[in-house]
Amino acid sequence: MSETAKTGLVLEGGAMRGLFTAGVIDVMMEHGLEFDGLIGVSAGSNFGCNYKSCQPGRVLRYNLRYASDPRYMGLRSLITTGNLVGAEFAYHTLPLELDIFDSKRFEENPMVFYLVATDVATAQPAYYRMDRVNRDSLEWLRASASMPAVTRPVRVDDGRLMLDGGISDSIPLAYFRSIGYERNVVVLTQPRDYFKKPAPAWLWRLMLPRHRAIADAMARRHEMYNAQLRLVSDGERAGDTFVIAPDGVLPIGRVSTDRARMKEVYEIGRREAFKAMPALKKFITNQP
Repeated sequence: MSETAKTGLVLEGGAMRGLFTAGVIDVMMEHGLEFDGLIGVSAGSNFGCNYKSCQPGRVLRYNLRYASDPRYMGLRSLITTGNLVGAEFAYHTLPLELDIFDSKRFEENPMVFYLVATDVATAQPAYYRMDRVNRDSLEWLRASASMPAVTRPVRVDDGRLMLDGGISDSIPLAYFRSIGYERNVVVLTQPRDYFKKPAPAWLWRLMLPRHRAIADAMARRHEMYNAQLRLVSDGERAGDTFVIAPDGVLPIGRVSTDRARMKEVYEIGRREAFKAMPALKKFITNQP
């Protein structure tokens, strides 16, 4: 490994468990930690983009403010639009009009930002480098967090249909290594001893009759995810990967709108980041 190895930040998803990640990255921003690149999956990309726009506090703020707004997320949106999370409101109205996403700062920040989505036709990961903030890139961001069965596939600018990146590459450490990020900080939203159990293949095929490749990938997802956890653990032992994870199962549901729970999970993330900070700073600067 070279002395000038590129440092990466890898953020897995987990829907509202991602508020743990929001707490972690807010503390990182407050301490001025810089990375050469960031890659996020699902909630990891949707919340992690605020690192590149340098907006600590924004993720928690807009989730608390709009948690109960039927335009943002909920059963009404699912029934009326086919999307659990309101596409137009969450990905266009909110960041461009209500709680403004700093597009200028995002585009000027030299940190490279990638997100992961999943090609509906093949169930293979699609890696998108987001350099600009416009309708096309925001649709890629939406695709990255479009959970199967509760979201319609998103057609992105190259014509392909996409769904949640967690289907095909939940913890994209291997990909980031493959494009030159040799030292990586990985933020998980499950405890270190978590082991994903298989889901019934028949259930996914029942829920996704028109998307067999996605259904099959979801039925095998536990194999992919557990292998990725082993890769993360191996990297941590080798010294080229730094892991931040909750000590236990986070006390929040995937689509919870409970504001107290949101704050609690966010604060857990902040505490873990503060606890890790001395060692994390040494890791990022490659100090012994």
